[in-house]
Amino acid sequence: MKDVVSRCPIEQVMRVLSGRWPTLLLYYLKDGTKRFSDLRRDNPTVSHRILSLELRKLEAAGIVQRTVHPGYPLRVDYDLTARGRRLVPLVDALGAWWESEAAARRPDVSGARRRSAA
Repeated sequence: MKDVVSRCPIEQVMRVLSGRWPTLLLYYLKDGTKRFSDLRRDNPTVSHRILSLELRKLEAAGIVQRTVHPGYPLRVDYDLTARGRRLVPLVDALGAWWESEAAARRPDVSGARRRSAA
């Protein structure tokens, strides 16, 4: 990892969780073990390469555990570690905050309609 710029712990958190995919992967893994193909299905716009990189990053941070099962065809499962499970309430809180703010995000079109009718 690159050098930390500040002493703020959020900077280090953002190095792992920033970007489009890490938080979504936590969201989909919170319900239990998933295979790589399940995660691709949950996130159809993510490429195979990017999904692999993001899962490796989360694994290196101790958030995701990768389990390879012997045999053919190769089966790989992904699950949250104890550290990853401790992030679930934070991810849920972000989702709840977003939903509670939904009304504030909706544009007020009633005023626009009145002005255009005049």
